Amino acid sequence: MMRFAILSLATLSMTGIVPAHSQEAIANRFILEKTENGFVRMDTGTGEMSICSLEEGKMVCRLTADERQAYEEALSDLSDRVAALEKRLQTRTPDEDMTGIPDDAELDRALGAMEKMMRGFFGMMEDLRRDFEISPADPARPLPDRT
Repeated sequence: MMRFAILSLATLSMTGIVPAHSQEAIANRFILEKTENGFVRMDTGTGEMSICSLEEGKMVCRLTADERQAYEEALSDLSDRVAALEKRLQTRTPDEDMTGIPDDAELDRALGAMEKMMRGFFGMMEDLRRDFEISPADPARPLPDRT
């Protein structure tokens, strides 16, 4: 059975339908099993099952009914999401900024908060420096241990 799949893929790669470098990846990804009416193909990557048959000398594969229903549901869900996004774009106001870049007022607020934080931090560092600084007039005060 596996020889048939590899032989089929080898034939397709020689005709140019499947590139030769991807032959091994495809051969390892799909499993073909013979049935009374043709073949069942399983995609080991997704678990998708297809019913395959030989029609006019060509292998034709169709999704099973369960997978077709799941495909239709996923397609419907995506169509609904696209419609909702299109509606959202149509109903936005011209003033609405869709770029996500903050305006000048937001930047000024953010910079003000950062400046306040940095001034407070450097103020604390200056206080600590003064606390540990030893002046020549105070030789009795010991030096702190430093590493």
